[in-house]
Amino acid sequence: MSAGPARGAARRGLRHGAGFWAVAAAFVVALGFATAPTPLYRLYQDADSFPTWMITVVFASYVVGVLGALYLGGHVSDWVGRRRVALWALAAEIVAAVVFLLFTGVAELIVARVVTGVGVGLLTPTVTAWLAELRARARPGGTPVVASTAATAATSLGFGLGSLVSGAVAARVGAPLAAPYGVFLVALVVALGVLALVPETVERHHRRWAPQMLAVPRTAPGLFAAACAGAVATFAVFGTVTSLVPTILATVMGVDGLTAAGAAPFALLGASALAQVLTARAPRRTQLAVVATSSSVGLVLLAASAPTASVALFVAGLAVTGVGAGLLFRAAVTTVSSIGPPGERGAVLALFFLIAYVGLAVPAVLVGVALSLAPAVAVITTFSALVLVAVLTATAVMARAAP
Repeated sequence: MSAGPARGAARRGLRHGAGFWAVAAAFVVALGFATAPTPLYRLYQDADSFPTWMITVVFASYVVGVLGALYLGGHVSDWVGRRRVALWALAAEIVAAVVFLLFTGVAELIVARVVTGVGVGLLTPTVTAWLAELRARARPGGTPVVASTAATAATSLGFGLGSLVSGAVAARVGAPLAAPYGVFLVALVVALGVLALVPETVERHHRRWAPQMLAVPRTAPGLFAAACAGAVATFAVFGTVTSLVPTILATVMGVDGLTAAGAAPFALLGASALAQVLTARAPRRTQLAVVATSSSVGLVLLAASAPTASVALFVAGLAVTGVGAGLLFRAAVTTVSSIGPPGERGAVLALFFLIAYVGLAVPAVLVGVALSLAPAVAVITTFSALVLVAVLTATAVMARAAP
């Protein structure tokens, strides 16, 4: 099929520049929905009397959906079209929102989380590519930094806003397990309608489907491993915070409010998004120095907050850690994108993101199980120490290779 329909879509709908911001905004909404259950997990737990480790199983089911979609369909927008796959992804999230609205049981919760993960898995690589292409057409010859920063910052901002909005809505209504999903259902429907107006940037064509190829780069495999370690450390923090913060606040610090349960993850993820925007043009070595410093300070504050049961230290630790986590993830993505021959980069990035999302689930599950078996102070301290070691090691290796 020719590129003519894409130009026609541009005339009937949004221009490429406006489409860029529309896609970024829709991405924030979609990822916000992915963390909407975060402040509600305690309510589900109280309603069905399931143990803490089950919360992380529910969270891990989301990651299963993400991984499956990334491996089986994360690349199909290259020939099916960015807009079409993005609309499929939002449709999946709308289905998940309806399931959340209608059911509260653990089985249905797991199903809704898997479907949410499928939507996110399809949307993440599609939007990342779409933003770059829309920006290039709107600003030919411009820097790609804006598009890459929009993609990574929208990821952090969306994840953070989801828990914040959900907690605030749930704390103020009589149906806390339904109202937040109603808000996001409306937002997702609006986002789907807006994305339908964004111009296509891919010339659609027929191609035989096969799963996404995966590859370790033949050049600099050690640097690839360091970048993966950094992504795993970052996602370990993101995953643990977005699945277990309400439990930690309630059991360790005696804070059981829904607003606090939604605001605490936002401290981490909002700081992550802001740091990425403010340092978008900073030299890579400077960014990695900030990663090492802020991660060290933030994780020490998190470890200190447990024995003191200090909410202030806990939130401060999350915010300072978020600065390092956001910059580390962007540095890891940039590092992986720069190694290996161009013909291998798609397969290398696919493997990188699959490893990163495993890091989102496995540490969170392990921490959830550990909280059921050991004192919370010991678990939080050990987790903080292990993440700090991974962050500093990955940062040191990437800094040696940075220009």
